[in-house]
This record gives sequence, C-alpha cells and structure tokens, in this order.
Amino acid sequence: MQATNKEARLAGLVEKVDNKIQPVFKRIQEKALFNQGKVLEAFRKHRVSDYHFNPSTGYGYDDDGRDTLEKVYAEVFQAEAALVRPQIISGTHAISTALFGVLRPGDELMYVTGKPYDTLLDIVGLTGNGIGSLKEYNIAYQHINLRADGKVDIPTVLEKVSSKTKMIAIQRSRGYAARPSFTIDEIKEMIAAIRPYVGPKTVFFVDNCYGEFVEMLEPIEVGADLIAGSLIKNPGGGIVKMGGYLAGTEDLIERCAYRLTTPGIGREAGASLYSLLEMYQGLFLAPHVVGEAVKGAVYTAGLLEECGVSSTPTWDSPRTDLIQMVALPSKEAMIAFAQTIQKYSPVNAAVKPIPAYMPGYEDDVIMAAGTFIQGASLELTADGPIRPPYLLYVQGGLTYEHVKLAVTAAVKDTFFAQ
Repeated sequence: MQATNKEARLAGLVEKVDNKIQPVFKRIQEKALFNQGKVLEAFRKHRVSDYHFNPSTGYGYDDDGRDTLEKVYAEVFQAEAALVRPQIISGTHAISTALFGVLRPGDELMYVTGKPYDTLLDIVGLTGNGIGSLKEYNIAYQHINLRADGKVDIPTVLEKVSSKTKMIAIQRSRGYAARPSFTIDEIKEMIAAIRPYVGPKTVFFVDNCYGEFVEMLEPIEVGADLIAGSLIKNPGGGIVKMGGYLAGTEDLIERCAYRLTTPGIGREAGASLYSLLEMYQGLFLAPHVVGEAVKGAVYTAGLLEECGVSSTPTWDSPRTDLIQMVALPSKEAMIAFAQTIQKYSPVNAAVKPIPAYMPGYEDDVIMAAGTFIQGASLELTADGPIRPPYLLYVQGGLTYEHVKLAVTAAVKDTFFAQ
C-alpha cells in the first residue's frame, strides 16, 4: 500500500507539472518555428540539392557540397564565413582551433565569464604538462571571476584589459559551473560594455556549445566576431556522427582554417567522405530537436521543484542552452539519479555507470550516456564531477517523450524508492 501511495503521489506531481509548463512550451515552439524558418531560408538561398550530398575523398578539392554547407552555416549564424568539418573532433577542438588560429606569441586571452570548463584548462596551460598549450607559445591567459550574483564583473574586466589583450572570450553555457548560463541579451551587453575600451583588432569570441537555436538570435548577431561549437551537440540535430564548426568574419575563419589544415591550403582541402548528407539533414532538424530538448529541461526543472530539489534554471526562467543543473542532496543520490537515466536510455541500458576518471577533469565523473553517438550531448545525458555540492548536469533529449519517461523514473528511483 505504501508503494502505491508513493506512485500515486508521483503521478499527481507529474500531472501538476504538465499543466503548469504548457505556457512555457508554447514559447519554446515559437522559437523553434522561427529558427526552422531561418534554416530553411538558408537552404533555399544557397540552392541545396541532392548532388551536394556526394562524398569527396583524398584532398577533397572542389568539394561543392562542403563549400555550400559552410555558406549555409554562415547564413544561419549571420556570419561572413564558416568552417564546418568532420575533421574537427569536438567542441573543445573547435575552440582550440579558434584560440590558436587567432592568437600569437605576446598576445593575451581573457575569459570574462570566469574560469572556463575543465577541458580547456590544459589548452591555456593552467593545468596539465603544458605541452602544446598557449602558455608554451608565450600567449598569456587570465580569467576574470564573476561577481557574487553570477554576472560579469565589467569594472574589473576594464581594469585588467591591456594592449596585449587580443581576444575576449565568453563561455555562453555554464559547463560544470554553478553559475547561470548567459543569455544572448547578456552577451550583447558584455560586448557593448567592453568593446570601446579595447583595441580595434581585439576579437570577441563566444563558445557557443549547447546554445545554438535555443534563442532567436545567435552571438554574431549581437556583436561577436567568432563563435565555435560541436556538431554532436545542437546543430547536428542528433544524427551527425562527428564534427565541429566555426563561424565569424572572413579573415578570422581564414586564420582558423590555416590552423586546422595548413597555411596556404586552409578551407580549400579536407575530404567530406560520407558526412555531408547527415550534416545537411542534421542542421535542418536542429531547431526542432533543440526545442524538444529544451522542453525536457523545463519538465525536469518543474518536477524536481515539486520534489523540493534545487534545480537551475527554474522551469519558468529564460533559457539560452540545454543544460539543467540539479543539486542533489548526496553522492548516493547523484549516482542513483544518473544510473536511472542510463537505465532508461535506448542504448546500453543494461550498463550501470559508476564514477571514474575522465581525461581533462580533476575529479571522478559519473556519466549516464546511453546515446546512439558517443558523447552526443544533444541526446539525453546526465553527468557531473563527484564533488560537493553534488551537481548533476542533465542535458539533451532527441524527443521530449524520452526525457519525460527517463526523468520521471529517475525521480521515482531517487526520491520515491521504498
């Protein structure tokens, strides 16, 4: 009888959440419709045809499908040019390509949104053995801590910038930090406040991972010079198997292309193999699938709130990325929640994730990721470093229905178990 009462209580909470989040869902659908129109118009403008899906091999010279895809990406993100390649292995690789493509010895990189997430610390030389890092190339790095309220400390930024500050970097998503993610409006305000105080050649770079198509505008539309992201996150639509992108001004993309391939070749080479069909179709699907993931995050926040669990953003807060941070009461609760997410995954549901070492992270990480594509953050995952205050980052979901089933089960197993 006790189990039945618990199940009935959970069912009542689910129904309550379903009712209260409907107005939010309507706004998400409006954004998805707008972004779908944007993508569709870019496809039409650049006359995408089925011959653009043909693969290239070897050097990949004169790959019209690849070149047209990059024009479509540039159009969608309102950039002068884009670099979209399967040879970019991750979002971190895309960001690294941007940093090393733009910065030169004697320059300085300044992150104004606090310390970037763990995988970038080796790149700048803050951790690791330093080999190949910005530090080894005599490129200086500093980050400006956020204010107590999670906002960018503009006065300190203006105090610390100098003639050597070549790049101002903004991390849109929270990553594994407790601070909020930054909305497009907030990014616009940051750039507007800082740009008058830096040199004309200072580059404003935005790590756009997890944020594409969540809002109606993208960072370049509010003043950013260069953005980067991963194709196994939002813009891949859940079907792209690998790759990353950069978009920005023509000269910056040329520099990044020279870093990715080699000077003198840049964007002119790089075989697409059999990736083009997925990349085109994934981008077309992305606005809808991102909307599904955002709906799932809203439901997650709403249900956890009803259970008395702190979760950010709240279900009715403005959203700028896919990530839902859940503050679980203990290490055991964090592990239990993640394990149930894995149990309700379409792939490797029988696998039981346990905390373990992961390259680039200081603490053991638990990762529930029963995904069709390894590491695909647009698919439903739940992960986080095992350290107080036991923050689990729930993100993605190709369908809202999957997120609802999995999260409801995780709540049941974590908080309603006998």
